[in-house]
Amino acid sequence: MKIATWNVNSLKVRLPQVLQWLADNPVDVLCLQETKLTDDKFPVADIEAAGYQVVFSGQKTYNGVAILSKLPIHDVVKNNPRYEDAQQRILAATIDGVRVVCAYVPNGQSVDSDKYEYKLGWLAALHEWLAAEALLHENMAVVGDYNIAPEDRDVHDPLAWAGQILVSDRERAALGKLLDIGLQDAFRLFEQAEKSFSWWDYRALGFRLNKGLRIDHILLSAALATRCTACVIDRAPRKWEQPSDHAPVVATIG
Repeated sequence: MKIATWNVNSLKVRLPQVLQWLADNPVDVLCLQETKLTDDKFPVADIEAAGYQVVFSGQKTYNGVAILSKLPIHDVVKNNPRYEDAQQRILAATIDGVRVVCAYVPNGQSVDSDKYEYKLGWLAALHEWLAAEALLHENMAVVGDYNIAPEDRDVHDPLAWAGQILVSDRERAALGKLLDIGLQDAFRLFEQAEKSFSWWDYRALGFRLNKGLRIDHILLSAALATRCTACVIDRAPRKWEQPSDHAPVVATIG
């Protein structure tokens, strides 16, 4: 099974890119974040024509998540049942015996903002829910845009970013608590090139100069981690016209 995650930063704008990427990379499961579409506007027919079933949870202008699958989708849950939130950021489903959780973690804006505290509270609730889910599902993949670079090696300039949003100690600690559930970062199961990132700012030639962060992650339960044979970041779509500022991440599970 190949599982991928991609923050598309507006599916309305980037549907052609998603369809092209799926044609070139026919993964079994693709989790999308920041679809930015209400459910009545979701391009179900186009996705199904590409050979995928789809479930989605969206809202106008902001957020929105979706799971596309070549295999049947079961037991869908929208949002965290332990955390009341009007923002559409979580979608879970069981696919071929794997519990797939698609998550779009809040950005947090800045470390001195209310949105930062919202982010930390949201992550604490996610931890509580996933800890319970882990007891029910031996095979679990929690994927998406986490808006957290786990370590300094996941940041193009750690000194410049020190203490800022996306790399602050409290955010990294919150991500660490998710790993303590028994989840493993699929990307770090393998030797990777230095300065491997999944997001680059549109400004200041961020992608061309590789001034990026690795904030899109595939976290796997121990049972899946032992079966994972590869995890890569596909930079190719970031070179396309009108790209998302994120690149897809793909894990291969035997």
